[in-house]
Amino acid sequence: MLDLAITWDWIAFAVRWLHVITAIAWIGSSFYFIALDLGLQKAPHLPVGAHGEEWQVHGGGFYHIQKYLVAPEMMPEHLTWFKWESYSTWLSGAAMLMIVYWVGGELFLIDPEKADLALWQGILISAGSLTIGWLVYDYLCKSGLGERPTLLMVLLFVLLVIMGWGYNHIFTGRAMMLHLGAFTATIMTANVFFIIMPNQRIVVADLKAGRKPDPKYGKIAKLRSTHNNYLTLPVIFLMLSNHYPLAFATQYNWIIAALVFLMGVTIRHFFNTMHARRTPPYWTWAVTAVLFILIIWLSNLGYGTPEADEEAALTPTQQVFASDESFDQVRDVVLGRCSMCHAREPFYEGIHWAPKHLYLETDKDIAAAARMIYIQAGVTTAMPPANVSFISPEERELLADWYRRASGQLSFSLASR
Repeated sequence: MLDLAITWDWIAFAVRWLHVITAIAWIGSSFYFIALDLGLQKAPHLPVGAHGEEWQVHGGGFYHIQKYLVAPEMMPEHLTWFKWESYSTWLSGAAMLMIVYWVGGELFLIDPEKADLALWQGILISAGSLTIGWLVYDYLCKSGLGERPTLLMVLLFVLLVIMGWGYNHIFTGRAMMLHLGAFTATIMTANVFFIIMPNQRIVVADLKAGRKPDPKYGKIAKLRSTHNNYLTLPVIFLMLSNHYPLAFATQYNWIIAALVFLMGVTIRHFFNTMHARRTPPYWTWAVTAVLFILIIWLSNLGYGTPEADEEAALTPTQQVFASDESFDQVRDVVLGRCSMCHAREPFYEGIHWAPKHLYLETDKDIAAAARMIYIQAGVTTAMPPANVSFISPEERELLADWYRRASGQLSFSLASR
């Protein structure tokens, strides 16, 4: 019989793997086409309507690429569309959001010290907030600001800063970073789904009907594609931030996220300028370095470590794990083998903050992290690293049996309702 917790962890792993693969495909094609577009060269022999050409060598062969700013005179027989990379990345990312931050919401999503929310309320805010950015951003793009791209980007940055600040007043720092990344990624994928692809379909339909395509559709799509290009690097940082408490678990985490967006702009500006065969703006690296130093400084100003609350009320699910017959023994094992690192003030040499911002000091801490304890220290030897606290096979078996027994009781009580 398959263990549900282990199976669920493998499903999460598979979805994360899919998300990384599709993201690589989307980012790769996005960066390639921006670089290609910026590197196009004018030539006297270009066909009618061609904007520029590029010669490239790869894989033992030469490629001759031409771009038509609006459309060629005739519809080509074969046309490759680039869309599924974006859609698959967003869909797999949404699945990861549900698996980690909705199903595991009591541990990773809701911060009761910031907002007194039920899990369902947090999930509702999580899902609903992702649409807000697209609606506001799309409105701005369709207004007269579409003709003022720099001002438009500044306003988009302001929107992202506001959302980061707002998320930080509701969710855990880890969830704030992840949701800000998902918020931005939603804008990027919506650009593809609602603007870029429909505009390209209009141009293709005009070609098939023998009509001359309107150049405005290509211009609009190009603007959205450029925005996506500048947003990509910050989104990658935000998606990886859950591995680094100094990024998400500090007092000024939302400001750190804002500075990361600025770093993404400076880095992309350097490479976009270089791909356009202009003198690279090396000053952008100095600005990026200053921003990074500022991030390091902010992370040192305040590490958001809550006080341990021994009297904190347990949720019904946590009560099941804390009331198990072996919980006193489990508590002894966790406090003796794990809490020297997973503490609000770690005392293990070289550990300055709890790994992954996970605390294992109170009954509530331990009950809330029951599944993670089971996976990391019960059925696998991932924790402690190199078994530095000498947890024994018998203690691992105790942790595993505790989780299985309590989760079985929980499943039975749910089924009998």
